[in-house]
Amino acid sequence: MTAVAERLLTYAEAVREALAQAMAADERVFLLGEDVGVYGGAFGVTGDLVHRFGADRVRDTPISELGIVGAAVGAALAGMRPVVEIQFSDFTAQAMDQIVNQAAKIHFMLGGAATVPMVLRAPGGSGTGAAAQHSQSLEAWFAHVPGLKVVMPATPADAKGLLLSAIDDPNPVIVLEHKLLYKQSGEVPSSAERVPLGQTAVRRTGADLTIVATGVMVSRALSAAEQLAADGISATVLDPRTLRPLDAAPIVDSVTATGRVLLVQEAPRTGGFMAEVAAQIVESPAFGHLRAPVSRLCGLDVPIPYAPQLERAAVPQVDDIVASARELVARW
Repeated sequence: MTAVAERLLTYAEAVREALAQAMAADERVFLLGEDVGVYGGAFGVTGDLVHRFGADRVRDTPISELGIVGAAVGAALAGMRPVVEIQFSDFTAQAMDQIVNQAAKIHFMLGGAATVPMVLRAPGGSGTGAAAQHSQSLEAWFAHVPGLKVVMPATPADAKGLLLSAIDDPNPVIVLEHKLLYKQSGEVPSSAERVPLGQTAVRRTGADLTIVATGVMVSRALSAAEQLAADGISATVLDPRTLRPLDAAPIVDSVTATGRVLLVQEAPRTGGFMAEVAAQIVESPAFGHLRAPVSRLCGLDVPIPYAPQLERAAVPQVDDIVASARELVARW
């Protein structure tokens, strides 16, 4: 087996490399969105791609999310493979009819005669002082819709590998990228190596409890696990990576082994995706092995505040994960 060369790239660079490799390999792949061209994207992710591939394949659009996604759905139906960038995931609210009622349903409603190989990339989450209309975590919206696939890459390698798999997929895929991760670095394969959709990653193994986390909470959970280890508490940390379809088997297996589980998400508690994970655990054989009730650590049920100290208090931090895990193990 030939070794795959890896380098340190930021999360944003990894996304850009995935886009470049996909565009170089397939002329049907093109990008569209607000300021994705000369400006390089709201967070600089598309960078110099317009200079490398031209304005026909890196298309700046008017400020109309409904129009952008509608154009992408039409292009996908016509045989292209559009990759949409929405500047903030919050703005998908402007395009939900095209996402939910068109992209997600056309394949089913036409009896499989048509596919919509469209990718929608959107940065989400808090931590940048962007306030309530630019800081939400909306993954549960999309994961609730049959016909959509939903991924949340937590590392640069997954940001590249999952995006490449999303572009290959014949179905619409929502890729939610956390804004705080764009500048984080990690090892990334130089080749166009795919990370399959629907495979949960085991980030760390332990015997005392299982922590399931998504997005930016994965790195926070790993930091918390390091602190817990110093106290003699060993934690398994699982990263679903793909929310829909969810690979629940590793979660069920880990909870069966540890008997305790802490589910961590940035999104508000009520109706959040971790409620679905909790339900799948208690509906599985793992239920009989639980030594403690399933525990969730979530964002508060409030709009994300602008004030930095309030913004931080509204979502789980490393110390919150450590405290919740310690309580779970000590109490049960």
